[in-house]
Amino acid sequence: MNSREKGKRGERELAQVLREHGYDAHRGQQYKGGADSPDVTGLPGVHIECKRVERLDLMGAYEQSFRDAAGGEIPIVAHKRNREPWFVTLTLEDFLKIYGGSNDND
Repeated sequence: MNSREKGKRGERELAQVLREHGYDAHRGQQYKGGADSPDVTGLPGVHIECKRVERLDLMGAYEQSFRDAAGGEIPIVAHKRNREPWFVTLTLEDFLKIYGGSNDND
């Protein structure tokens, strides 16, 4: 399968999963256009780089998301292999911003 088509399919698949969870998600270039637009839109404050590959240069994908994220957006990589669940990669610092909890059990 053409890797570009597989990428588009992965973006559509991820957008569908996000819509099923209540987010107004769409493929980024289809919806917004522009080379630095996220692969998938719909999570406010998050820049999504979507990878649907068997072998992933995770740091390269994260660096791309970081580079393309607009000011204040949290860069993430949503990635999936065939017959595997979706995963999301982001820095611990950004995860803690999203999680927003504090542990008062010390």
